[in-house]
Amino acid sequence: MKKIVFAASVLSMSLCLWSCGGAHGDDPGHAYMPDMYYSRAYEAYGYNMVNGEYDSLRKRGISYTSLTVAGTVARGEELPTHLTGDSAGLKIANGLKNPLDSLSKVPEQMKEAERLYLVNCGICHGTALDGNGPLYKGGDGPYPAAPRPLNGEYAKALSDGSIFYTITYGKNAMGSYASQLRPEQRWMVVSYIRSKQGGASTSDSTGKATQNAPAAATATTGGKTQP
Repeated sequence: MKKIVFAASVLSMSLCLWSCGGAHGDDPGHAYMPDMYYSRAYEAYGYNMVNGEYDSLRKRGISYTSLTVAGTVARGEELPTHLTGDSAGLKIANGLKNPLDSLSKVPEQMKEAERLYLVNCGICHGTALDGNGPLYKGGDGPYPAAPRPLNGEYAKALSDGSIFYTITYGKNAMGSYASQLRPEQRWMVVSYIRSKQGGASTSDSTGKATQNAPAAATATTGGKTQP
């Protein structure tokens, strides 16, 4: 009787081990719901095969472009419209107002905006926004052409939206920073640039920027006080 009980126990344990993955432990066993366990991965904005028919939707009279509905605002976006990388998108951007125009009133956020600028922009445009970053270095750096200074009249005359647009899509030799900076972070960089230009910039109805009179201030650099 004891031998029968022992044999039954060994057999039960063997069945349990086998059902849990076999001798090597690399077999997941039998899938209870194989259609869920072996589910097919679908791309959110890609054209996915349906029952092996590439044009199955079109044959059924369904027009699907794989794109989001016009006017859709992605999570984390502040803009109610999509900017395109062309003259039409730039025209829209020129009329945009910085949603973080009061950022300078929050020291902690402005400190983060400064960090974002130094990490992403300072290498070209310089820590002083003078276009003399490490890549140019007064002509001794690896980049032969001086980047655009952001503390000059040209940059001051740009609208906030225009600067945001340039960060998003790039301009001339400057590439896009859309993958490095989220939309909110781009606006933070714009706010930081404005804070270092000597006055806040606001866009008028034509999209041109107007400079408010800067407050009297001095900056201390290298132990010397500059106006």
